[in-house]
Amino acid sequence: MPSFDVTSDVNKVELKNAVDQATKEIQTRFDFKGSDARVEQNELVLTLYADDDFKLRQVMDLLTTKCAKRGVDTRALEVKHLEKIGTKVKQIVTVKEGIDQDNAKKIVRLIKDSKLKVQASIQGAAVRISGAKRDDLQAAIQLVRDSIKEIPVQFGNFRD
Repeated sequence: MPSFDVTSDVNKVELKNAVDQATKEIQTRFDFKGSDARVEQNELVLTLYADDDFKLRQVMDLLTTKCAKRGVDTRALEVKHLEKIGTKVKQIVTVKEGIDQDNAKKIVRLIKDSKLKVQASIQGAAVRISGAKRDDLQAAIQLVRDSIKEIPVQFGNFRD
């Protein structure tokens, strides 16, 4: 039976490249001269440092711009609260990997309510959709692509 998986992944290499490009631009920009503005990456956790709130927002804008240019979907970036450390500020940004349980249930409910002749099941951090006809699967892909806006979704592992 034909099937495919709906996943939400981030290209880690492109994310690292975006962080490296943002760091390089921070080091060369005039408005960051003499400040402690930087971006550190630890796997899927990014830490942004700056001297004040304004510079931190500039660093965040710079990072999201570089991510967008490198093809990393910025919907995968989850910005945590702002922390003050003495006179400096820092912000944690986590990169969401995989589809969480709530969004997976939302996708399954969407497929079931659509009355398409396909079945959806949760497979860990992915949702597998299977059906008898390719046209039904393509309609399911279009439905998910149009309806799910809060997380980036990819379609892969297509089996015929």
